[in-house]
Amino acid sequence: MAAQNSVLLIEDDLSFARTMTGYLVDQGFDAVSVGDSAEMFKAIDVRGFDCYIVDLTLPDEDGIVLIRKLRSRSNAPIIVLTGREGIEDKSASFELGADDYITKPVDPRELVLRLNSNLKRVAEAGSASDDVLHIGSFVVDRARHEAFGTDGTAIKFTQAEIHLIWVLAEADGKVLSRETLVDAVFSGEGPETFRAVDVAVSRLRKKLGKDAIVTVHNQGYKCGLSVARPD
Repeated sequence: MAAQNSVLLIEDDLSFARTMTGYLVDQGFDAVSVGDSAEMFKAIDVRGFDCYIVDLTLPDEDGIVLIRKLRSRSNAPIIVLTGREGIEDKSASFELGADDYITKPVDPRELVLRLNSNLKRVAEAGSASDDVLHIGSFVVDRARHEAFGTDGTAIKFTQAEIHLIWVLAEADGKVLSRETLVDAVFSGEGPETFRAVDVAVSRLRKKLGKDAIVTVHNQGYKCGLSVARPD
């Protein structure tokens, strides 16, 4: 049996969410829903999803901002499903990383067609969803939150640490600001969250070596080790 594609719907209309997830499950998807951004962050800290469907009008955070934060954490397709029809919302959604934009009301059959189209595109792209990277002399497994050194010793990472080293490694040597790293790793904002990035960097240096992450003055951080995907 083929593996089910997993879908997370972020939607505060509980009746609509139940209807849509129920239909998606009937169509063979592993579909679950959450009602706001706080629940979304809890869900994605537990597992990754193959696709995200985001309403723009949520009780605790504008969906446009949520798209930016979600794109920092995942390469999976993001489909906007909303009642907001303005060109400004559409433009901002695509600029921040959305892959598709659907306005309500929507026929569930159309949603499935859009889902399958976006999932097919990602599958054809190849290794974008791989969970293993060679970072320096370490083999880092994102799904298991651990790395293995040349001696075979396992190094365990916290959720924040694995998100941080992964996004830095995938930046291809570019410097990432602390603001960008906050989006990729944490759900809050403010000085305390910026400090949490610095703490995570310090812990990663202790686990992977002081050269694993390079500080670029007044700019942010970058990965200091070579990065490659396994053959």
